[in-house]
Amino acid sequence: MATSPIFPVLTYREPSVRQRSVEVPAEEITTKEFQDYLDKLISTMIVTDGIGIASPQVGINKRVAIVTIGKEIVAMVNPEIVKKSEATIESEEGCLSVPGVYGNVTRAKTVTVKALTRHGRRADYQLKKMDAVVAQHEIDHLDGILFIDKVNKITRGKLDRSSC
Repeated sequence: MATSPIFPVLTYREPSVRQRSVEVPAEEITTKEFQDYLDKLISTMIVTDGIGIASPQVGINKRVAIVTIGKEIVAMVNPEIVKKSEATIESEEGCLSVPGVYGNVTRAKTVTVKALTRHGRRADYQLKKMDAVVAQHEIDHLDGILFIDKVNKITRGKLDRSSC
């Protein structure tokens, strides 16, 4: 039986979206199953028109984030923000798990992220502006934090806070 090419995306109402994700053991990263998982997660992001997606959004609480950096789609395994600028940037964010809602969020303008690549190699990413925003948004997901927890103002849509 063939598997579906994409995962269903969970909304903010699902408890697993609010749970902290666990680190992926290094020996798991290069397995065929994990590589297939990464491919399916990337496909889910593309099909749903996202610029990032994190494992908890598909109900798998592993520390994996897919982030678009420039025009490149990057899989970050066990990502960690190791440095943030004091300078901030406010931008409008949306989220696949909070459909139809957008809001202004203030985040660090530049960040340094260390992570493992999809091949299990260590990588350091120096990110700025929108790339930094996307990485911070997705890494927040891995800690059970959604943009609606940090929003300054909802700009579009309506959030039902009774189910947050």
